[in-house]
Amino acid sequence: MSELILFSPSEQVAIHLRQELLQGRWSGTMPGVPTLATELGVDHKAVESALKRLEEEGLLVAQGKGRPRRIEPPAGGLEAPALRVALLAFDGPSRGTDYMIELRHQLEEAGHRPFSPRESLADLGMEVERVARLVRKTRADAWIVSAASQEILEWFADGDVPVFALFGRMAELEIAGTKPNKGPALAEATRRLIGLGHRRISHLSLPERRLPEPGRLERRYLDELEAHGIRTGPYHLPDWEPSIEGLHRGLESLFGPTPPTALIVDGVSLFFAAQQFLGNRGLRVPDHVSLVCLDGDPHFSWCQPSIAHIRWDHRPVVRRILRWVNGVAHGEDDRRQTMTRAKFVDGGSVGAPPSRA
Repeated sequence: MSELILFSPSEQVAIHLRQELLQGRWSGTMPGVPTLATELGVDHKAVESALKRLEEEGLLVAQGKGRPRRIEPPAGGLEAPALRVALLAFDGPSRGTDYMIELRHQLEEAGHRPFSPRESLADLGMEVERVARLVRKTRADAWIVSAASQEILEWFADGDVPVFALFGRMAELEIAGTKPNKGPALAEATRRLIGLGHRRISHLSLPERRLPEPGRLERRYLDELEAHGIRTGPYHLPDWEPSIEGLHRGLESLFGPTPPTALIVDGVSLFFAAQQFLGNRGLRVPDHVSLVCLDGDPHFSWCQPSIAHIRWDHRPVVRRILRWVNGVAHGEDDRRQTMTRAKFVDGGSVGAPPSRA
């Protein structure tokens, strides 16, 4: 069952005002906060916060204190056709993440028709030809592609269909996209582990992020190790096949004569798989192995010890995608790439390495 997403009062007001704006209810300038608060029956703070959110999306422009906000119509005017928006997920579980659920909801509120193809990138083996066949047989006006490889994003960038990269290796490509800026947070997590005495640190990164060569995020991690005198190699960024069996074979190989004392894992699914693997071998976290996850998850709040992870706010990401889709509906060719802040959250899943390490 999908996770229930509860919107704050200001988010609900923003959704309503956005829809009214796109339907052309107002022109020129926006009504003031008192007028809207009275009309909607909500407090002034919720309305002001919602209007600032619409400023961030580019639908409104502030004109100074005491002056009404100017409505900034997208190219082609406010009224726009509804689009069929394909949400191509990395894998099955990622369809149920909080940001994907909220994205689908806000697209629907804006009048669009989001849907998920039956197959994910993982189902298609991250193969360009199979993705191309899926795109050709799917009726969609725009595509949101999540955590794709550089090769797949290159194929989309060279095509005619409007596409937005949600995560993935988009750097240096002419393609719209957004993702959290995890580099500084990963560097901080790596320094934290090194400061505790860890030298044998392995990062379980998805193949599309480290092949044919490490991406920027992985490079940041390796550079941090090198800066602390740790000579890096395949041990620190191990190879493994992108499947359940491949992951466990990779872990078995990693935990040989000189097993790592700390694991950094790419996402929540890998985190729980690695945690189960350690438990089956009688290895306790963090007594024997420290664990850091590069994403957050609501289930972490139930974990003891607490989970060290990287946290980022998905709301700017959702707003950026929504604005892009609305722009496509108005004929805009927006290929800007943006990043949102991410933060390392220390937790009880990291500790000093065992004395024998």
